[in-house]
Amino acid sequence: MKKLILLSILFLTGCTQPAQFYDGQADVLFDAAHGQTAGEADWVIDGAFSSFNDVIRDMDYKTVSTDYDTTLTYEKLKQYKAVIIPEPNIPFKVEEQEAIQRFVGEGGSIMMIADHYNADRNLNRFDSSEIFNGYRRGAFDDITKGLSHDEKQSERMQNVKGSDFLSDTFGVRFRYNALNNVRIDADSAYDAFGLLDNVQSINMHAGSTIAITNPKIAKGIIYPGKLSQNDRWPHAVDQGIYTKGGKDEGAFVAISKYKKGKAVFIGDSSIVEDETPKYVREDNGNTKRTYDGIEEASHKVLLKNLVTWMMKPEAYTTLEGKVTSDQKTPLLRMEVPQQSKEPKQEPWGQPGHGYKWYDPTTFEQGSFGADSNKRVENKSVTKKSEPLEIQAPSSVYPGDYIKIDIYSQKQMKDVAIELIDSDGRQVGLFNGRPPGKSDTYNMSAKDNRFHCYFNGKIAREAVHSVTIKVYVKEQMIHIERIDINS
Repeated sequence: MKKLILLSILFLTGCTQPAQFYDGQADVLFDAAHGQTAGEADWVIDGAFSSFNDVIRDMDYKTVSTDYDTTLTYEKLKQYKAVIIPEPNIPFKVEEQEAIQRFVGEGGSIMMIADHYNADRNLNRFDSSEIFNGYRRGAFDDITKGLSHDEKQSERMQNVKGSDFLSDTFGVRFRYNALNNVRIDADSAYDAFGLLDNVQSINMHAGSTIAITNPKIAKGIIYPGKLSQNDRWPHAVDQGIYTKGGKDEGAFVAISKYKKGKAVFIGDSSIVEDETPKYVREDNGNTKRTYDGIEEASHKVLLKNLVTWMMKPEAYTTLEGKVTSDQKTPLLRMEVPQQSKEPKQEPWGQPGHGYKWYDPTTFEQGSFGADSNKRVENKSVTKKSEPLEIQAPSSVYPGDYIKIDIYSQKQMKDVAIELIDSDGRQVGLFNGRPPGKSDTYNMSAKDNRFHCYFNGKIAREAVHSVTIKVYVKEQMIHIERIDINS
């Protein structure tokens, strides 16, 4: 077995924020205040949404971003022509929903970019489709169902309530489905307002579709073709594909005309992202990996067309008589908000040691929103640590059994490890328990050094890579990475 022998590594990076914040002087405001950089996401204008930002700026519009903890108010939103909300992972407060509703109703435009169901990047039980829709699947009457006391009491959850907000306001609802690696050819039969001009095709990579619930004000622009279970994202928690495709599956891109304003809805962030993430992961400090989806197919052309339509003020208040109307999307019984159920226990993974999605003082340095001084204090990370030798496989498969040996010149007590994959999930199985931190052990003398070892198993859900975190008396002293074989 190939071994890795490395010395402890300490990562010390500065606390950074987007270069351009809300200033009331721009045309387009990007929301970065609702977990847009959680997990592998980096959906900010100086990160992996920078190419999209360039598209808009090349259209002679000025763009700015909120900071990490901005509350969206009408007074802020009304100073912009359009607001773009990429894949949120922190829910909107009632007053923020009301601000969005009023902003659009009085002539503003909004773009909402979602992802597949259960994309929950910060493991708080909310994914972007649920946040936009206004309720959690299986928790319509109590949106805080399953949350811990500290989560419920956090500032982020104050005045967050469940409702059918998106459907009631804009006549659409993001579905729970998950379509993977699907090419969609543009069909002029679905076009409206020239939104499909020069658009040939679109690629979906683990995304959702949008149900039309009020055809008087909402319309699908891009619909998938024929589908089968082969088009289902492998990690979908339910059937993933709800119909045989076409309009019955829902639109990948939809528009809405709410009073004087406009709205655009997109079911997958991968058509917008690029491969230039700026920030490290907030939960474990790892470097992010994003993809150049905006350069695929006709994605840039489509996005430019959508922004062009959004930036044109038009006072009509219905789509009736303006476009060929859609029919209501047929829904499954489980999609009725009040009857929805959680098909699998949430969250889909457990956060790494010390990370709390609602508390930026627990975020790793170099992540968006992190407070570097408080992070060091809370985690008690020292700048000096004893050199360690870690012996572990250089790569493993999901489901593999694994042995990790730790050697030191100094005896250490209460040594424990965590195994965290690239999605921030606990993937180490120890002593027959669910994924989580190992038991603690004391080192014993061996070959003129001190030694302890851990036998465990890699969870089958592990993806991309695993970070081994070594703790002594609850203090993290070592970080090391091994690869996951696909």
